[in-house]
Amino acid sequence: MSSGPLSGRGIVITRPREHALALAERISAAGGDPVLFPTIEILPAENPAAAENLIARLAEFQLAIFVSPTAAIRGCGMAGANRAWPSGLRVAAVGAGTAQALEERGFHAVIAPADEADSEALAALPELQDLRGRSVVIFRGQGGREWLRARLEARGARVEYAECYRRARPDADAGGLLARWQGGGIEAVSITSAEGLANFLEMLGPTGAGYLRATPVFVPHPRIAIAAERAGVRRIIVTGRGDDQTVAEMADFFAKV
Repeated sequence: MSSGPLSGRGIVITRPREHALALAERISAAGGDPVLFPTIEILPAENPAAAENLIARLAEFQLAIFVSPTAAIRGCGMAGANRAWPSGLRVAAVGAGTAQALEERGFHAVIAPADEADSEALAALPELQDLRGRSVVIFRGQGGREWLRARLEARGARVEYAECYRRARPDADAGGLLARWQGGGIEAVSITSAEGLANFLEMLGPTGAGYLRATPVFVPHPRIAIAAERAGVRRIIVTGRGDDQTVAEMADFFAKV
């Protein structure tokens, strides 16, 4: 058995597969046994032409906001396919993970909150207070919260969406995961969105949902904790953002049980 603060702990990671490996590596390094079971699949947008047409007009905008690492990856991929990024178009991110994804793609001086990672924290920054007469494009997936758009429009901005991907519930068999859970091989779950939680409950079925409700669930944001509480999860730990922080909170939790 591996040594470390998570030694032998089976921990389910429900992130989309392309975003799960970094956390899995950190859990393994702490002695844990990561179990990848994506509850969200990232797919191309149903109408990519709409985003492509907007991207062709990027020079009309003064600010581009990316709401997630996926938005940064997919949006920059679409924007960089046929043209250079407009020199006068500033870039903002909802948090450090998204900012890092943008920096890895050559962007500098990304506007982003230092601590929290949500729309509210981004909207509180000085750069987003007076937006009168300014045009803002928000790169995101299909659907999602409307709070940020409403807040920016209230400050005088003209806001449009570049919806460059969509999220779906994977068609996956949870039988192997349930068997392991039943045998005591799952001791924690990491859930990073309310949508992922809802999908997970559907994928698990009634028996698996009972297992989940009795298992410690680690979430990065209080809003997800509220969704988990409403779903009947009994032990919820809010970790804050970042893989290192998530693993540190897991280690602290298991040191006390």
